[in-house]
Amino acid sequence: MKITDVTTLSANRFLFVKVETDEGITGIGESGTWAFQDAAREAVNSFKEYLIGKNPLQIEHHWQYMYRSYHFRGAAIMGAISAIDIALWDIAGKYFGCPVYQLLGGKVRNKARVYYHVGGGEIDTMVKNLKEAKAKGFTAVGHLSPFLDEPRTEPFRDMIFAKKINEAVERVAAYREAVGNDVDLCIEIHRRLNIPEAIAFARGIEEYTPYFLEDPTKPDNFDNMEFIAHKVNIPIATGERYHTPEEFAMLIKHDGAQYVRTDICLCGGITGGKKIASMAEANGIMVVPHNPLSPVSTAACIQIAACSPNFALQEYPGDDRPSTTDRYISHEFNKSQNSFCQGDVVKETIKCENGYLIIPDKPGIGVELVDDVDKKFPYKRRQIVTRLAEDGSVIDQ
Repeated sequence: MKITDVTTLSANRFLFVKVETDEGITGIGESGTWAFQDAAREAVNSFKEYLIGKNPLQIEHHWQYMYRSYHFRGAAIMGAISAIDIALWDIAGKYFGCPVYQLLGGKVRNKARVYYHVGGGEIDTMVKNLKEAKAKGFTAVGHLSPFLDEPRTEPFRDMIFAKKINEAVERVAAYREAVGNDVDLCIEIHRRLNIPEAIAFARGIEEYTPYFLEDPTKPDNFDNMEFIAHKVNIPIATGERYHTPEEFAMLIKHDGAQYVRTDICLCGGITGGKKIASMAEANGIMVVPHNPLSPVSTAACIQIAACSPNFALQEYPGDDRPSTTDRYISHEFNKSQNSFCQGDVVKETIKCENGYLIIPDKPGIGVELVDDVDKKFPYKRRQIVTRLAEDGSVIDQ
């Protein structure tokens, strides 16, 4: 069997890769580079020249060849490698007539517990959405900001330390009161706090038993993540910004997190994700795959969830909702005018019931793109809208 073509399909906010073979078996994958899909698309086109004519089943060799082919690294490059890798595993599963996780050692669970996206621009809205998530059967919720989901176009004005931290703590208290002890709260900071703010906030919410505190500060510096993790009694989660197994190895060595957020569409695909999960398992660290993308990403993540003993939770944005970029980032988004649901890009989504994704038994990754997906859902480039503080400086959100 040989690879005959590698094509990219840009649909809505997503970048998909399709790999075709001379035996009629086709695999699909997805890139997780968010705002820089155009760069990842060109990286795929560069790797295409190497892949044509190769045996698609030599997945590890192709991963090593692409990963080590140049002197450079970067999210766009790794997004391309990840999408290709997922597609190659999809082909392998279909070729051998089994789910990808079977080729990785077989499943260790029948279903994967998820955390559901909950947001809101006001505290009343957030509480209402939390209660609705609980009523739907979800036992964990995430993307849960103590600073609410305010528009990125408006200046952030809470510059006073006491006001900023205490009001954020009060919101977490309201979240816990809304759902009681029946729902785990995954608190998302999106790197907004500096080190002393992160420590003060984490200590303030300790009594409300959050499942984890994600990206309390910029995770680029492993020493900073280690410092915070050692100063607080709440598990730290991070990893969505990392795009190589080596970065996760350094994070683990620094003891900077108790949950690693591997993005299968960014960290090297299923190959990279499995390497990272094994490293984490050997060090007593749990895996919570990052997944703000389409059902193709969910299907790839679920392969790791199925076969990794140290899997904890699967991020699940909801297939019956618009893309995450539209809901949380686009300042032009109007729900009343947007009928697109991200589940529309595939022929069938993975079943979710009572807060769990049911591990599928279909060959490959278990989902297929709808025909002409790029024509039905035209590509929308993500705009760069970075929030500023009241004094004009840049903040993270």
